[in-house]
Amino acid sequence: MNYVAPWWLPGGNLQTIWSALYARTGLGPPPDYRRERWATPDTDFVDVDWMLGAPQTTLLVLFHGLEGSSASHYAHSFAVFAQQHQLSFAVPHFRGCSGELNWGPRAYHSGDHEEIDWILQRFRSMHAGPIIAVGVSLGGNALLRWAQEQGAQAARVVSAVAAVSSPIDLAASGHAIGRGLNRQIYTRMFLNSMKPKALQKLQQHPGLFDRDALLAARDLYDFDNVFTAPLHGFRNTDDYWKRASSKPGLKDIQIPALVVNACNDPFVPASCLPAASEVGQHVTLWQPVQGGHVGFAQGPFPGHVLGLPDVVGTWLQRFTANEKASSYG
Repeated sequence: MNYVAPWWLPGGNLQTIWSALYARTGLGPPPDYRRERWATPDTDFVDVDWMLGAPQTTLLVLFHGLEGSSASHYAHSFAVFAQQHQLSFAVPHFRGCSGELNWGPRAYHSGDHEEIDWILQRFRSMHAGPIIAVGVSLGGNALLRWAQEQGAQAARVVSAVAAVSSPIDLAASGHAIGRGLNRQIYTRMFLNSMKPKALQKLQQHPGLFDRDALLAARDLYDFDNVFTAPLHGFRNTDDYWKRASSKPGLKDIQIPALVVNACNDPFVPASCLPAASEVGQHVTLWQPVQGGHVGFAQGPFPGHVLGLPDVVGTWLQRFTANEKASSYG
């Protein structure tokens, strides 16, 4: 596996921003999804967008990133891969990300392996063919945490997993995104989306958190301290970032797992990426020098982002050959 950024797109920030803003170039029309609403055990809902193939085909499940959705550029590019390879494709939305505010007090977080487990178990109960799963950014960290928690049992559900541009060390990523240019660009972007949703949640559930403290939050550390951590059973941001990070448990994964991180990712410092000696035998690391955060554009200007799904999807499909359900699902 190799990746070299095009000459016209130098640096991690440009590779990140171009892909987020212009990556739909060359992807074609948006996927024709069919939406299902699943009732959750805690009387809430999860919205799932589907592109269905034959019952026995492989199902590719994509878990989106922070404030992402089935409309994110990377979801579109993986949908194109699924169409080209005749796979079923599904994007389950973390709560609050499907375009409608959820009913309950919880939202979602980077270590949300319980939600991942409920969703994947639901897919397993309704799909006859193999299942492979990819998580992007936050979704990838949560997917890796699920694989760690499940151990050998994960093979009963999926054949393989992949995490793309995931903040596997949440403290390192949280501090990186809160400094310098990152703070001005990315922190501001995320908070402009997350704060209004949190305030809507407060209207639903008065007293859920301190409104003034939320309004005063200037970075993700402050936001997580007021909202994410206490709503999901963590003492504070430090406790959340420590317990939700997937890096310490990469040796515990018992199914094939691909962990993709560009070394120039503005959100995930290269200094925090694991070495081969820090992961188990089932984990494959791909750490290209370039790529940015969920970037990986290719080709002459204006470029495209179909290369990453092709590499990741092809790697995942290796473990579904000849119906490897007996070994991996």
